[in-house]
Amino acid sequence: MSSPKRRIEKDVMDLMMSDHDVTLVDDSIQQFHVIFHGPSDTPYVGGIWKVRVELPDQYPIKSPSIGFMNKIYHPNIDESSGSVCLDVINQTWSPMFGLLNIFENFLPHLLRYANPSDPLNTEASNLMTKDESKYIETVKEYVNRFAKNIPKDPADMENSKYSDNEDDELSDVGSLSDDDENGDDGVAGDLEL
Repeated sequence: MSSPKRRIEKDVMDLMMSDHDVTLVDDSIQQFHVIFHGPSDTPYVGGIWKVRVELPDQYPIKSPSIGFMNKIYHPNIDESSGSVCLDVINQTWSPMFGLLNIFENFLPHLLRYANPSDPLNTEASNLMTKDESKYIETVKEYVNRFAKNIPKDPADMENSKYSDNEDDELSDVGSLSDDDENGDDGVAGDLEL
């Protein structure tokens, strides 16, 4: 069996060699951003999200932490923190899965088939079940407002229209904000998976 470090390197390289735009955070192969495009057959089409990924030392035995950095309107994604409610990552993760599965299968599937009965965003869940056309309109509004031509540098996102105009927060994952030296990495909350 290969070491976890080797598996991390392989999975990150596979993701980098695919069509995904990957940017390492502080040259760490265990913390990076991935540019994620909304699936063409959804109201998220045309949207571009920066997803922050943290790989634990025990990866792939332990699942990665992921979070959307710019806002997205979805019943299973917390609007303020960007945390994702996705069973395959949170509860049923297997070492057979890799990073490509997350960005090519799991997240696109989540955007196609939301589960309003297990919400992180109750407003989106309620709107989806009560008025689907208004829900779709709101999704498209968020895409236009927060997910068009996002800056590559997270510092640029802080001062852009992609952050929440009320309190300039971005979403983040897990322990990344705890270890930041200057404490100003533009994060809004923690993601516990």
